[in-house]
Amino acid sequence: MTFCRYPPLSILRVKYTSSRTTIHSDFRSLPVRAAAGESAMANSVRVAAAQMTSINDLAANFVTCSRLVKEAAAAGAKLLCFPENFSYVGAKDGDSLKIAEPLDGPIMNRYCSLARESNIWLSLGGFQEKGSDDAHLRNTHVLIDDTGSIRSSYSKMHLFDVDIPGGRVYKESSFTEAGKDIIAVDSPFGRLGLTVCYDLRFPELYQQLRFHHEAQVLLVPAAFTKVTGEAHWEILLRARAIETQCYVIAAAQAGKHNEKRESYGDTLIIDPWGSVVGRLPDRLATGITIADIDFTLIDSVRAKMPISKQRKPVDFWKSASL
Repeated sequence: MTFCRYPPLSILRVKYTSSRTTIHSDFRSLPVRAAAGESAMANSVRVAAAQMTSINDLAANFVTCSRLVKEAAAAGAKLLCFPENFSYVGAKDGDSLKIAEPLDGPIMNRYCSLARESNIWLSLGGFQEKGSDDAHLRNTHVLIDDTGSIRSSYSKMHLFDVDIPGGRVYKESSFTEAGKDIIAVDSPFGRLGLTVCYDLRFPELYQQLRFHHEAQVLLVPAAFTKVTGEAHWEILLRARAIETQCYVIAAAQAGKHNEKRESYGDTLIIDPWGSVVGRLPDRLATGITIADIDFTLIDSVRAKMPISKQRKPVDFWKSASL
């Protein structure tokens, strides 16, 4: 498969339909674009986000991930973001604990080799990292560079303890240790802020990543439920992009994993103005969406609406309430 060179902020969506691969492209410009004559492509980098339906089979999921990595690399992407639980979704309670491993274990080593062989960075959200005891794991977002080295990792802070209306009860804290550290990492794709799924509902974390850790791109690998995803997924993601003036890359699980679990698939890439510049909307699809991170657009949006200089510090609100 060959790919041509695209205009600024182009979108490429790759969707698998039986044995045939279809490619859709959509080109758009924004009202806050750089000044006339300024080339965004001269200061941009191509990234991709994957959508998949992980199951309780480590080998099968790795085959799917490998295929998507090859597609992303062929399209010129330098970073591919996978959804939460990319490597495994258990069919029964306790299954994830049984397969949990340290970050230097054989599961993650295979993905490190995949990144190195394909010369691409990988954002691996929601890996089942072995916890401090046999009864707990960490829901860990792992960032691997194109040499196959782990650059950083973030353990999910906000655990999904929720009774879904009309659905099942989730109690992630019963087997997962909550993380405590905010993580931002320098990369060729800008300064990346690492988060996982349910974190999305807590804007304070994203405010910290932007205003205290200088993030430019926020990564949100997720496995949203069908009910919560249909109601809130895109709204929350666009809000996080707008209020932080960051790109948001949100890779999603999609479809039915087993008889008990179904995810809402709508993988999105959103720019700092809140516009969707990449989407894979088919909830049952496995594929990738591709867009360009345009650093001049980040600078332009932030310069024209300088909220980082105008926001009030925490001490201001404390004194104002007295």
